[in-house]
Amino acid sequence: MIQLENIHKTYNNGQPLHVLKGINLHIERGEFVSIMGASGSGKSTLLNILGILDNYDEGSYYLDGKLIRDLSESKAADYRNRMIGFVFQSFNLIPFKNALENVALPLFYRGVNRKRRNALALEYLDRLGLAEWAHHLPNELSGGQKQRVAIARALITQPQILLADEPTGALDSRTSIEVMQLLKQLNEEGQTIIVVTHESGVANQTNRIVHIKDGMIGHIEDNVNHNASPFGIDGLMK
Repeated sequence: MIQLENIHKTYNNGQPLHVLKGINLHIERGEFVSIMGASGSGKSTLLNILGILDNYDEGSYYLDGKLIRDLSESKAADYRNRMIGFVFQSFNLIPFKNALENVALPLFYRGVNRKRRNALALEYLDRLGLAEWAHHLPNELSGGQKQRVAIARALITQPQILLADEPTGALDSRTSIEVMQLLKQLNEEGQTIIVVTHESGVANQTNRIVHIKDGMIGHIEDNVNHNASPFGIDGLMK
């Protein structure tokens, strides 16, 4: 599904900053993988490359067997719209649109008529337990509800890959575990999910943990404890 070969990325903002230094990574269809590292480790840059939001300087990125390199913005947008769903720490919901309208928005850009896209949006909200909140604005929702709306929005286009950038970063511990349980359920249904995080409690809920440090993969850990609760005795994220 995803094959990264010797990926390098340097930013030239005055003084060159070599952010990714030869990343090699293979992710199979249906995997639930976390990319874990401290701030500045390169994990967000790697996510941006996976999500076709940024280019790389050297190496090869194959997505579903197709080389992703030097795409025009329209071609990159087409790949993103067809193949990738995004979930962000800050939810990125449009504040003046209700939950239903936020979830339906990707289908608007695909030219789906209003009746059909609203019906599908309600189906996805219902699937995530939010049907009764469909006509509430984001400021009327809790953090966990906002993230569920964001996940529904990401799923409505039926993406092959779901990329989640610190999806629990703005949530309290108990809401975080609810969101991670939801992601685990989606993975069990066949969804390929990649989570970027700096929290071990989040990474430990995935099947494989890719540890990144200073722009390089330190090691990849097959997580045999991914069904364990991320809560310690004190009820806080480990």
